[in-house]
Amino acid sequence: MKPEHKQTKVHAVDAVETISDTSQTDALAEIPDPDFEIPSEPSSDILAQESHIKRRILPDKATDSLYSSWKTLIPFLVEPHLKYSARTLATALEITPEVISACATRLCPQKRTTIACLFFDMLLHHGLFPTAPSQPRMAVSVELLSFYRALFEQSCDAINALASALKTHYSRRGFIMADAQGEIIQDPFHRGLGYAVQWYDILQVQIERRVEEAVQNSRNRVVTLRSQAEDYTSTLSTLRRGRCAPILIQRCPACFAGTMFGKPTAEGGDIHTATDGNFHHRHRRAAGDCPHFYDPTYFLPKEYVDHIGRRIEAQRKRPAKSPVPLVPDEAIDQCETAYEAADGKKQKAAMDSFDDTGIMALICRHDIPLFFANIDSPGEQQKYSVALLEHLFSLIPPHATVVALYDVGCVLARSLSKYDILPSSIVSRLRLATTAMHAYGHEWACQLVHNPRMCIGLGLSDGEGTERLWSRFVCLIGVERSSSRQRHLWLIDRQAAAIGSEMQSDLGDWIRRRLKRGINDQGTAAQEVLDQCELSIKDLESEWSQQRSSQLSVRAHAPARLKKELDTVLTLQADLDTSNTALQSTRLMLEKGAASKDTLRALEALEKGHDRLMAKVEILYASLNIHDQFPELEGINLDFVRLLLMARDLKMNIHKRAIASFFEWDKLDRAVGGAQQALGTKLHQQTRKAIAKRQPALLTALRKFNTYCEHLEASYDPSWGIPLPSPLPTKLAELRGDPSLMEDVWITPSMGQVPRWLEDADVRDGIRALLKRERCREEQKRLSIEADNLCRFFGDELAALELALRTPGCELISVLLRQRHNQLLRLQTRWANPLASSLRFTSRAKDALEITITLSGSAQTPNMHWLSTTLLEVPDPEGELTDVQFAEPHDLPAAESEHTALADVLEGDLGGEEIEDFDSMDYVNDTHAVIMWEAPEVHQSVIRNRFDVNLTLGSSRRDQPSRDGYPHQTFELKDIALLASPTAYLNDTCINGCAVLLFSELKSVVTGHCALLTSHDLPRIRYNASDDILWRNISYTCYWEKDIWILPIHRPSNIGHWVLCVIRFSSKELHLFDSLAEKKPWKNDIKDVMKLIARLLAIARQQHHHVTTELDGWIARPLKITPVQTNSYDCGVWVLAAIAAVFRGHHVTGLCQDDMRHLRHHLRALVLSIPCS
Repeated sequence: MKPEHKQTKVHAVDAVETISDTSQTDALAEIPDPDFEIPSEPSSDILAQESHIKRRILPDKATDSLYSSWKTLIPFLVEPHLKYSARTLATALEITPEVISACATRLCPQKRTTIACLFFDMLLHHGLFPTAPSQPRMAVSVELLSFYRALFEQSCDAINALASALKTHYSRRGFIMADAQGEIIQDPFHRGLGYAVQWYDILQVQIERRVEEAVQNSRNRVVTLRSQAEDYTSTLSTLRRGRCAPILIQRCPACFAGTMFGKPTAEGGDIHTATDGNFHHRHRRAAGDCPHFYDPTYFLPKEYVDHIGRRIEAQRKRPAKSPVPLVPDEAIDQCETAYEAADGKKQKAAMDSFDDTGIMALICRHDIPLFFANIDSPGEQQKYSVALLEHLFSLIPPHATVVALYDVGCVLARSLSKYDILPSSIVSRLRLATTAMHAYGHEWACQLVHNPRMCIGLGLSDGEGTERLWSRFVCLIGVERSSSRQRHLWLIDRQAAAIGSEMQSDLGDWIRRRLKRGINDQGTAAQEVLDQCELSIKDLESEWSQQRSSQLSVRAHAPARLKKELDTVLTLQADLDTSNTALQSTRLMLEKGAASKDTLRALEALEKGHDRLMAKVEILYASLNIHDQFPELEGINLDFVRLLLMARDLKMNIHKRAIASFFEWDKLDRAVGGAQQALGTKLHQQTRKAIAKRQPALLTALRKFNTYCEHLEASYDPSWGIPLPSPLPTKLAELRGDPSLMEDVWITPSMGQVPRWLEDADVRDGIRALLKRERCREEQKRLSIEADNLCRFFGDELAALELALRTPGCELISVLLRQRHNQLLRLQTRWANPLASSLRFTSRAKDALEITITLSGSAQTPNMHWLSTTLLEVPDPEGELTDVQFAEPHDLPAAESEHTALADVLEGDLGGEEIEDFDSMDYVNDTHAVIMWEAPEVHQSVIRNRFDVNLTLGSSRRDQPSRDGYPHQTFELKDIALLASPTAYLNDTCINGCAVLLFSELKSVVTGHCALLTSHDLPRIRYNASDDILWRNISYTCYWEKDIWILPIHRPSNIGHWVLCVIRFSSKELHLFDSLAEKKPWKNDIKDVMKLIARLLAIARQQHHHVTTELDGWIARPLKITPVQTNSYDCGVWVLAAIAAVFRGHHVTGLCQDDMRHLRHHLRALVLSIPCS
């Protein structure tokens, strides 16, 4: 090394170190001159030149020899390093002496040479680690390597950054690395520093294994003593005693430190795990490999995984068994197809460029990694998840049970039931479930069985810990791909060990967070919903049982078998409808012109041919035998059935499209949150274009489905007993959280009344709240067990460490044992939680000391001099922290600023021209009204004196021309007959048309402040009609200028019912009129009414009308809290009476039930007073 601008060699204290050796030490190899070229450490510029010629992907003989020398050297460095650690622990860094010599007296003849040593001021120390196993020309400070190791555990491999930083640092200080010819070495530190870091870590691994071996011997003695004591303790539990393998206990004591196992899987099982694959941790084939130097502790051996794969292939060649499925095969097929479509046959074509395409992880429910499987074959094959689960079962007691959560757990469960992939002894103790976050990727029937939020005993385990684990690994992705294959596995394995150790220390905080944010917050919210629900817990449980049995039946999935045939018929039907429209347009055009007779005859022939084709389509549709396959649909209008099946088929299509869209959004969300590799500009644009391209088709399908729902409601007969499908939100964010998306359109008529779980939204909310409350209670029990496991582990581990410290032969590792001991004692305060107080941990500590004394036969710790750890107390400038808020791992900010900006761009500007700039749906998120079930002080109106009107009889329909700003009204003879019948149920025409007639009859100053809406307006809001449709159908009322909106509402369920909502803007009140005085149905109606208000006001603003009303502070009040209707058919007449009262300036009518027949007579008279058309 030479200083910049000088030709002479300079010895600097922090840059050059002198090593002295005695001539009597023959065992030490001669250290050559630093300018001598070492073959094992060629300079980076030479490597760069060679790489352009030919890249070697397999280790050569020289590399094998180098690694063999390292592996021979490392064991000899264990003891010196232990002594160095003992001497320097908790002491200030010493100033490096000018001469480092093995001679105690320094009187022997000396041989000197110089090597370059990399030091920072704070890390200067005399401990050095060689960069080559023999004849090193450079040594690195042990303190620097220790610091880098700690940095690696918190970030990732950064050898390139450190080497470049050191080169820059020394260059700025005037030291330039040059070779023997005086040429500047471009990358002087990278290779040597890389070797030092790699093999220093291997040294640490050997030391850790030596310490672990000593502690494990002590653990075995402690366990034996405790087992003898437990044998004398009787238990009435059905569980049996057992212990998991030490490796599992050390990785997650909360899950595996228990001693009682055997809880049935139907009740939640003993152990909860999750598994998932990640295809970003790939290794490029061109990066090559190096000799084996590390035995991973987390990765399963490749031979073991391949053996499982061969077993699966052999079993699949045998005839499949026919077990009774928990979920219909049609539903599982849909789940499998959805995930294959979403994943795009993950990395199927990646094997040409990559020899390792990803990793499969198995974690516990606390997100602590347990084991990995290296994916070296195309796709996420079942052999990886099966190998991980089988390996887990080999390490737990033979009667322990496991619940495994997996994205496609339903598919794997079916495979295990059909083929003998796993031994029956394992299958009987294994339960598979899906993950909570990706529930939308599964059919509703599948969720009823496999969704963890619906499974008994699973508590709040969500199975999404693998996603949080991947976010911790994201920094390694780029480094792994270009590293050697062995180093690729080493990096992941060592990072997993660091993450697992950190998460183990965090177990106490994890339990506290789950208690607060999980059980307390979610449980309280669920209980509030249950308190408001009118059904008892027993009734809700009964409704939930009926729902599961109904939706899990094969009948519920039978329409899927008709899908292909129905698609063909519907496609042909659509083509014929298009041709019919073209024919009609052609006829109109020809009739207006002077078409010849031949042309008209040809057109008539085409029309007759078209009619024949239409008749054949009807025959083809009838040949599907829908009524034969569904005899319960016999007697129901064929057009209604056809529309119902079309709606169901369309919803299945929407489900698939929505899942694909959600998966794409997940990819972006994970990239922003760090779970996947950050998106570059090109991939960002591609993903954005893909979403924008698919979104219009999805939105079109949603609008079409909502139109089907609207038409079904219009042609619905309550006597059919078929529940109407609910419309879907047209906003993707709302669609993702809408539970009705997963539910199929119900096509089976109900015997008797429609089930409450299907019809009543409050009952469905109550069922969800019930399930949430049950999961929270299960979580409380599981957390109690885990807290007990932590206490037990703390006591046993403390006893083992105390015993190891007293065991002869452990003096050399005593410093590391003491470090573990102190660290465990510090965990006592971190692990204490509301379910396991600090007193319990203190009691365990005392018990551990007694066990140690019993086993060691000594009450005194061996007389050794301990160096106390230096503690620094930093005062809190803000005062004492009395209420510490713990954040969930997925709540922690993980996105860089540019990633956040990317997310904002994607969410705010997606699709460009395909997406409208303005949408009134954006204004309905926070709209709500408080229901106060107390009637306001009202003025009653009585209009009996206006009932007598002269009738103009006739047998023709009546057409009321446009009047008072309202469009013309048409009353057919059937509508007039409904008014004439004293027991008829009024329809939409009667309600809307008679309301307009009453407006004209009672026209006054009051009516000038009223906007009369129709019964069709609220369904348009429910079915998410576009802004153009709303404006076209409502703008004639000039509603933005009116203080009172009158909104008749029809409830189609059961036999149908008419109600009225009067919207008063001056007082921000909703006046609710229901002649039956029902309270519960208003809950959902009010949500829709507030949505209507928000959207109409937003549209008015968009049309440049001045609107100032705010949407907060609204109150809903009933106009009647006791029933006034005594029959089942006069609700429509009561609504018209209430409307007439508003027109007269009153709040509510003063009529009684006996007056309804007179009002019906009066309304008929108003209609008949219109001249015949």
